[in-house]
Amino acid sequence: MTQLKYKRHFDAIIERVEKARLRLNDHHIVKIVAASKYVDAEAIEMLYAIGQRAFGENKVQDLVTKSEQLDALPIEWHFIGTLQKNKINHLLSVKPHLVHSIDSLELAHALNERLERDAMTMRVLIQINSAYETSKSGFLPEEVADKYAQIAEECPRLQLQGVMSIGAHTDERAVITKSFETTRRIFETLPNAKICSMGMSGDFELAIECGSNMIRLGSILFPK
Repeated sequence: MTQLKYKRHFDAIIERVEKARLRLNDHHIVKIVAASKYVDAEAIEMLYAIGQRAFGENKVQDLVTKSEQLDALPIEWHFIGTLQKNKINHLLSVKPHLVHSIDSLELAHALNERLERDAMTMRVLIQINSAYETSKSGFLPEEVADKYAQIAEECPRLQLQGVMSIGAHTDERAVITKSFETTRRIFETLPNAKICSMGMSGDFELAIECGSNMIRLGSILFPK
């Protein structure tokens, strides 16, 4: 795909984001993280050239590889996948702008311990399993407030920025809406939380209407 076609396609997505944002209110700001796990460095470079700055990877090794390939560009890298404790060292080598997926106290403590060793800090979101789905990781809604406070107290190297969740895995709009509204409601109760990351290619407009201020768009941004 040529850069001009990428630009037209990207502009159409921006227009959809804008319409969803305005349906919520005209002061709401939404940030797009381009989920680039299925594309190569060249496609990322193409999207960067037309203005996209934040890119997210699901696998630590892919994040390391692509950040090295695109080292000349000041890309804002996000880690948006499930983080395994044995990959923490590799993750720290990239120094990502934001880690979206702190899904357990055990992981929070392991990451904090490793950051302590290098006198580093890291901006993170905690993951909420707002749809109560066994296939998803994350804290259950009723435990988020306590766990968030516990991480804030026990893991000073983690700079808590807010929450992330994945919409309910169903075609029922009402069920997806409920999962997003649950996350947003929790987000609004957390001290100093700034980021509510929810919404992907198939449901980002609904997520924005429910209050998301960060969306993770993958396949929709990188057409074949």
